[in-house]
Amino acid sequence: MPEVMIYHNPSCSKSRGALEILQQNFAPDAIREIHYLQESMTLETLQRLCELLNKSPVNLIRKGEPKMAELNLGNTDAFSDQEWLMVLVENPILIERPIVVYRDKAVIARPPELVLTLLMNTD
Repeated sequence: MPEVMIYHNPSCSKSRGALEILQQNFAPDAIREIHYLQESMTLETLQRLCELLNKSPVNLIRKGEPKMAELNLGNTDAFSDQEWLMVLVENPILIERPIVVYRDKAVIARPPELVLTLLMNTD
C-alpha cells in the first residue's frame, strides 16, 4: 500500500522535482504516482484534496493556463466552489501541480521542496 501519493504531470519540471524528492525519501512501492491528465479526477477526489490542502477549489487553479482564457474563466469570483470543482473535473489541465498527499495532509509542491515541509510536519 502506498504511503504517499503524488498527483502530477511528468512533463512538468516541478512535478519531476517533487517526485525526485519523494524517491529520495520513500521506497518505490511506497509512492503512488497519479498522472492526473491521463487518469480521470473525480469530483470526490478533488473535494478530498481541497480538504487535505485546506483550500477552496479556486485556489487549485492554474490561473496562467491558456485554457483559462480559452474558456473565458478569468473572473474567478463568478463561480461557486461546486462549480469550480466541476470545471476542474472537466478540465484537469487547470489543476495546480504537483499535489502531494502524505498521511492526512497535502501540499501543492511549488516549489518542489515544499514536499520536505510536508514530510517533516506530518505526525
